[in-house]
This record gives sequence, C-alpha cells and structure tokens, in this order.
Amino acid sequence: MSRELVLTLWILIAVALLGLLAWAWWRRIRRDAGLIAPVGEAPAGASSLATFSGLYVATTVHDQPLERLAIRRLGFRSRVDVTVTDAGIALDLTGAPRIFLDASRLTAADQSTVAIDRVVERDGLARLAWRIDDATIVDTYLRPQDASARALVDAVRPIIPPAAPTGSDA
Repeated sequence: MSRELVLTLWILIAVALLGLLAWAWWRRIRRDAGLIAPVGEAPAGASSLATFSGLYVATTVHDQPLERLAIRRLGFRSRVDVTVTDAGIALDLTGAPRIFLDASRLTAADQSTVAIDRVVERDGLARLAWRIDDATIVDTYLRPQDASARALVDAVRPIIPPAAPTGSDA
C-alpha cells in the first residue's frame, strides 16, 4: 500500500469522526432546545451577600454529572463571576449576558468531585441544583478560584427556600 493511500484513508477516517462529533452535538442541541437559561438582572433592592470568581464547568441533567446539557449560554466551560444575593444567584460568564437564578428556582447546593470531563480534589466543585422550567431540575457545577467550593455552597444555602412537603401526612 502506498503512503498516499494510507494518508488518504487516515484523512477520510478523521473527517468521518469529526462529522460524527458534529452530528452528535447537533442532536444534543435539538434535544435541549426547549431548555432556556434565565437571562436577567437581580431585582432592584437585592442585597449582595458574597461574590466569587472562578470557572463555570457545566450544566447537567440532575444527579447525572456526566450528561451535559446543550443549553444556550451554558453549553461550554467559561470563566465566571458568581454573585450571591438575597434574591438569588447571578452568573456572569465571559461573553454572555448575565444569568440570574431567582432563589425560588434553587433546590439544593452541595459539593462534588466529578462533572463531565472535570475531576478535581474531593469536594472541589460547587453544585447548584435549580429548576430550569416547572418540571426540569438541572445541576450547574462551578469551580471557585479564590475561595473554596464549601464557601460558595455555604453562601448559597441560606437563600434556598425550604422544600415543599410531598405526600400526605394526614
């Protein structure tokens, strides 16, 4: 087999793999098209409780840290500034409009070690669980740079509303 033929085969394989990756991402974007990040500002009069700078890692299906969601503005890793207010959390991702998660959307905040392709030291990620719509809960993973994930989680927990009771206790 000539070198030209081998090179041509490798190029065709590489193009096919790139095409497969593009097709898979396109299908994921179509699947998640109904999920929209809440863009906006904090309400007037909201008090800032804490700010953190760091990395936005990913937003995934709730309790499935390896299932990335292709939500517009939340599909890729980025630098982020997180502002915790008494009304919710503002996420300022590089090159994107501010995303504001109203406190009523928040369901949980805890620490994690793994999300998608990011593995860090034990409990090095902050995981925020929140409602993206009435029926869907997602997890957003953040990696604070100048503070610990514990500090971010501790700042968020007081603004999470208590869970509504489920079932009947009658």
